[in-house]
Amino acid sequence: MHEPALRAAAFGSDPLPDPAVTRGPGTPRERLLSAIVLGAQGRYAAAAALLDPLRRATDPVLASLAASTLAAHRRQLGGHRQARALDGEAFAKAASLRTEPDPDGLDAVGARADALLGLAADNLALGRQRAARRLAARAAGQHAGWRACVRGGWVGAEIELAAGQGAAAVPHAERAFETAVARGARRHAVKSGIVLAVALGAAGRPDHRKISDGLVGNAMATAEECELLSLLWPAALVMADLRPGHAEEYRFRVAEVLHAVLRSADPCGRRIAGESPWVPAPGG
Repeated sequence: MHEPALRAAAFGSDPLPDPAVTRGPGTPRERLLSAIVLGAQGRYAAAAALLDPLRRATDPVLASLAASTLAAHRRQLGGHRQARALDGEAFAKAASLRTEPDPDGLDAVGARADALLGLAADNLALGRQRAARRLAARAAGQHAGWRACVRGGWVGAEIELAAGQGAAAVPHAERAFETAVARGARRHAVKSGIVLAVALGAAGRPDHRKISDGLVGNAMATAEECELLSLLWPAALVMADLRPGHAEEYRFRVAEVLHAVLRSADPCGRRIAGESPWVPAPGG
């Protein structure tokens, strides 16, 4: 079966598996992992086609994880209200479950942490900072493993950045980056590098520009190599700020990647992105 290769793609050292790995019908867990990989590549329509049936799966943990994964994809396109409904669904499915632990958090505790962190990110984007903090703290209390630690670091940094507390964002971002790198989770390290670069800039560290340039440059290189289009355009946006002399070419790359992503999105995803103030217009 393809589960080891799919885990390496979703959570490990090989984010770009052979296409045949994500193409087969597979077990429900393999379909969930395939959807995670496809979403990272910006192939949102293909991911949604796998996730929608899984949300109705008889296994409530898989159903919860499918809902929170689809929520993450909606959030990546700026659809925080749509994501909040899906994250609420995910939490409701996993709220009282008990299962054996999974090394990557594909278990009841991990499902609850995913849903709570998703809800925290959704509420933050909708201007509800207090709710976001409460939800992030509740997720941390789940003690759900390495992946929740990384994602909790992202959300914690974003909460502090939204509050104008750049210095307070840095430890959260550093924890996420260090955990992802130690785990060998390349995709998570890419996003963590972007978040850390933004946090260092907001903190006004004297050497932040050089460090951030390296972090985002490495993130862009990995995203290009591994076809992580969902992370490539945000990295290029940050790089446009770090290298103002080359901003035009980076913004052109943002538009180019977004065009490809939206071509591979389902109609709901395209509509969300078109209405979102968070997503640049592909032609702009």
